[in-house]
Amino acid sequence: MTDKTQFTALESLKLGERPEGRTLLTAQWVLGHIDGQHRLYKNGEVVIEDGTVLFVGHDFAGDVARRINLGNALISPGLIDLDALSDLDTTILGIDHHPGWAKGRVWPKSYIDSGPYEMYSQDELAFQKRFAFGQLLQNGITTAAPIASLFYREWGETVAEFDAAADAAGDLGLRVYLSPAYRSGGMMLEKPGKIVPVFNEERGFSGLKDAADYIARQNGRHGDLVRGMLAPDRVETCTADLLKRTQDVARELDCKIRLHMAQGQMEVETVRSLHGTTAPVWLNSLGVLNDRIIAPHATNATDEDLTLYAQNNVSIIHCPLVSARGGSTLKSFSSVKKRGINIAMGTDTTPPDMLMNLLIGLITCRINDGTPESIRCADLFDAATLGGAKALGRDDLGRLQAGAKADIAVFGLDDTFMAPSIDPITTLVTGGSGKVTKAVFVDGRLSMRHGEVAGIDMQAARAQAQAQYDGLIAKYPERSYNNPPVSEIFPPSYPLAGKHGEEA
Repeated sequence: MTDKTQFTALESLKLGERPEGRTLLTAQWVLGHIDGQHRLYKNGEVVIEDGTVLFVGHDFAGDVARRINLGNALISPGLIDLDALSDLDTTILGIDHHPGWAKGRVWPKSYIDSGPYEMYSQDELAFQKRFAFGQLLQNGITTAAPIASLFYREWGETVAEFDAAADAAGDLGLRVYLSPAYRSGGMMLEKPGKIVPVFNEERGFSGLKDAADYIARQNGRHGDLVRGMLAPDRVETCTADLLKRTQDVARELDCKIRLHMAQGQMEVETVRSLHGTTAPVWLNSLGVLNDRIIAPHATNATDEDLTLYAQNNVSIIHCPLVSARGGSTLKSFSSVKKRGINIAMGTDTTPPDMLMNLLIGLITCRINDGTPESIRCADLFDAATLGGAKALGRDDLGRLQAGAKADIAVFGLDDTFMAPSIDPITTLVTGGSGKVTKAVFVDGRLSMRHGEVAGIDMQAARAQAQAQYDGLIAKYPERSYNNPPVSEIFPPSYPLAGKHGEEA
């Protein structure tokens, strides 16, 4: 048996590769899984081999090829992000610049009449997926379902960019659920303050066909890191026939459907004007509300909506940071959980800091409930691991136990800005951030170590992302009402100072 006193450094592993033979990881804390629940092991061990967890606990008795002591850290299941931003984040442009219809957040009629166009090249779109995937890994996220805005597209997403996304996932080592988003319609600014839906149903059917063909071709690639998920854009941009056909295709492909609904006032008003009710009630009347649906946000869900979610085993994707930043919250995490609704987590912004989202989720739930006793840090951590796995129908993700996938995040607990504590979960949720992620393994492969990601130079990529973002901002006037200059659409937080301190 290998001498247990001999350890090798994490740096001895090759970034981007799966170590040969058994690897034993040990740290001050290990979050294992027993009898359907996470359990903490102090000074625990995790043994992985060929992409699978072999052992979690203490005193592994078998032979191993190497032992790696990660010190004062938590060895955790990798986090699962089911609303993971995969383009350049423009939601931050709406934080201080209102109203949205005047700031390029909705297509004006003049832009639609002139013909919407792709504001990014295919190469730029491919780069954005790769850059976003790198950021996810840097934040301890091992499984992701990408999401991107269609505001900057001709209509829907393209197969070419998602072929590139699948290859990026394989290169970087990230588990993903993919297919290009499609829609039957979009929202148009008819005049100041008046936003109306416009439809082209055939484009929706064409997009669904492309997505189905993509999933059939890509599902299982890169050692099963790539799987399919249908992604109709938003409920208010989908027709009844498109949603029914989406369900048919999902059954044929045996995949999940992510559909944004019950997430905002514009959607609520639009769906009510079109269909006379809320989105979940409408979907239920169509017979398409079921356990294949994974529904981001639910911040505008009524009691009736939530009852239907519970009855039909719909999973919610909770994105507390983005929601709270816009002035809305899930009402509330604890009450939704009590209804028996499965809650998964999403970040939906950049950086994709899941730990920060867990803190915001804790805070907003306690504010809504008026009591701290209704929710614990562990409830949020469960959602970011077990909740995501359940939404995907995967019992081999989101947990560290024998037979599970070796998808692991290592969170450091000894950074100087971290407070001392006796419990790693509370410490990470209340005072951590994605920056404390020391390493990530996906399918047993070392995908990220100390911020360095296999397959991409993240520092160089950040500069490239900024250049693309600057190019996008320059195009805002042509897709904003009355075509104001960028300086009027996005004025700085404080007046710019001139050379001698005067306002520029």
